[in-house]
Amino acid sequence: MQQVIRAIVLAALACVAAGVVAQSYPDKPVRMIVAVPPGGPADILARLVGPRLAETLGQIVVIDNRPGANGNIAYEMAARSTADGYTFVLVAAGVAINPSLYREVRYDPVRDFAAITHGISVPNILVVHPSVPAASVPELIALAKSRAGRLTFASAGNGTSGHLALELFKQRAGVDVVHVPYKGGGPALAEVIAGQVQALFSLALAATAQVKAGRVRALAITSAKRSPVAPALPTVAELGFPGFEVIGWFGWLAPAKTPHAIVARLNAGIVRVLNLPEVRERLLSQSTEPVGNSAQAFAGFIKSERSKWADVIKRAGIRMD
Repeated sequence: MQQVIRAIVLAALACVAAGVVAQSYPDKPVRMIVAVPPGGPADILARLVGPRLAETLGQIVVIDNRPGANGNIAYEMAARSTADGYTFVLVAAGVAINPSLYREVRYDPVRDFAAITHGISVPNILVVHPSVPAASVPELIALAKSRAGRLTFASAGNGTSGHLALELFKQRAGVDVVHVPYKGGGPALAEVIAGQVQALFSLALAATAQVKAGRVRALAITSAKRSPVAPALPTVAELGFPGFEVIGWFGWLAPAKTPHAIVARLNAGIVRVLNLPEVRERLLSQSTEPVGNSAQAFAGFIKSERSKWADVIKRAGIRMD
């Protein structure tokens, strides 16, 4: 009985201590780790949110760029940081995908992190060179089946969202096409524009301007529902592939065991920033969709993304070593 009482007292004291810590948080600058070099979409998002979050927290938010290994360096660093709210990380979809791609990943995207919020979603647009005789997804599938093993699809690289969109498309549509990986979305899109490769699942923020210029033809978007980025463009899902959804995304995680009150403080601050009119307008103008949801919803999303892509990757036999 005494052991039970002691456990209850210790738990109560821990809750009080956590509350005191949360009330005084933050009393020094906080660090946002970013898994890419300066200048990319994730870095732009970090520098858009960081100064405005600093206003809410009353402390400087230091952007710490830690690129390399498809984000694994930054994610491992964040997972091993002290769980006090003074270090958190802006992650991309790779945080949920990498454990299925790489043989050695020294973090678990669910166990080692506390979700803060989903920041933005970036759908992919299925584009083809104007010379491709297909004006719709059904026509593209028919073309691919008539030219089995000859239709070429570029990607920004093995394991990227565009590559995984292609693998899912191949599995769902039952087509045999050739995957041509490049070192980045820019080179991949350039090769489609040049007609060297015929098709590509390109991030909307890169493809939209080229579609408007007529350099490539857009057939569908990979979001679950029609996107404000391209409201007239049908989704792959509505064209006969229910549940087909592939998005690039970014969000924030803290180390596991970060006090709930501090996670809630970070969630409220970041969601407020994402909902500021000037921030929403800036993000939408770059063909990205601001989200800003609850920590619980984001945690569930990461679990579903991990499970979904583990299955696709296993069936496709993709491995990064």
